[in-house]
Amino acid sequence: MVRLGTGIGWRPEIADDIARLPGVDWVEVVAENICPDHVPDALRRLRERGTTVVPHGVSLGLGGAERPDPGRLRALAERAEALGSPLVTEHIAFVRAGGPLTASPAIEAGHLLPVPRTRDALDVLCENVRIAQDALPVPLAVENIAALISWPGEEMTEGQFLAELVERTGVRLLIDVANLHTNHVNRGEDPAKALDELPTSAIAYVHVAGGVERDGVWHDSHAHPVTQPVLDVLAELCARTTPPGVLLERDEDFPAAEELAGELDAIRAVTAAGTAQEAPASVRMSAAPDAPVPDAVRERLALAQTALLSALVGGTPPPEGFDRRRLRVQSAALTAKRASVIAKVAPELPEILGTGYRPAFARYADGRPMTGGYRRDALSFAEHLLADGRPDDPAARRRLTLWWQERSGPAPLPSHPAARLARRVRLALSGGR
Repeated sequence: MVRLGTGIGWRPEIADDIARLPGVDWVEVVAENICPDHVPDALRRLRERGTTVVPHGVSLGLGGAERPDPGRLRALAERAEALGSPLVTEHIAFVRAGGPLTASPAIEAGHLLPVPRTRDALDVLCENVRIAQDALPVPLAVENIAALISWPGEEMTEGQFLAELVERTGVRLLIDVANLHTNHVNRGEDPAKALDELPTSAIAYVHVAGGVERDGVWHDSHAHPVTQPVLDVLAELCARTTPPGVLLERDEDFPAAEELAGELDAIRAVTAAGTAQEAPASVRMSAAPDAPVPDAVRERLALAQTALLSALVGGTPPPEGFDRRRLRVQSAALTAKRASVIAKVAPELPEILGTGYRPAFARYADGRPMTGGYRRDALSFAEHLLADGRPDDPAARRRLTLWWQERSGPAPLPSHPAARLARRVRLALSGGR
């Protein structure tokens, strides 16, 4: 197991601060934000001075019903090789649904959603993990996620689910203690029990992050300071094992470098106070590989995940057994996340729309799932506004028109779902002529 030490999530907004922070042994980068042929200069300089860089993927959807996309796996492998990384990481989550297994349109969540802890879901996850392991040039570690909702009819606890995943695949674990705290508040799950059930020798490293509680729901925001309860879960983990690495995550509302340094110091203090012995170097493996997952199992999981995601982003009725209030909270969180990512992908849109950006985006997203990635989503948002003669301010509408015209490219094929909308926009811009 690679000894990583204390690290921080690398983000362009705090690249200069990270370069000056004392005692940063390694950094983690969002894999999809890095181009292997054009590694940012600040990140390249960190590598040149010996700082380890680990790519952290967010789009594989290893917990989804479909097998991992070979193109996404190749991209993750390329980033690991370009960065000279000792391992790569991803999430135990699904991020899209629909498609061939359900004979329905493919839709995207725009965020990580929990996998049901059932035998079917575990069988699919194990096979997907093995496919990913075979395609990657370095070891894979997978992360437990935070959740606002629980699946009905679950058959295992989180600890049992992760333990069997490790036993059947030999995959390593990225344990997020902030996510364990989130699931404690939102789903009543005891972090200590989950830690007791984990194969601690499989832990590759640990995430620590901040969040905020609103109306009895904990939001894993990565935009707030790390709280004491999260540090307490880290202490529980360190009492059981010495983690090879611990990393601070921060994605938005970045504080001053001094505050980041203080959080890193608090993490080091908790880690140093741990009394655990060194974890064994190996984990128990099953004697033989699993049989291939039957298509019927993947289809059952696909139908269940599609029904849930469609309710969250498409406005369809909630599946039976789910807490409807929590589904509304999760749906609002997905819309807010989607709006935040669009604001980063296309920063001109919130600049043009001002305070009306988020309300306008929420109206657009209501019942309109994302189907073509964030850049296509940004264009579709602008198209819907322009087709309806908005924004009301003529100067803002002219700016939005110019933005859309510069980026819309060639007209889509007549059969493409975007074609009708593009025609509406052009008709609206021509005054109906």
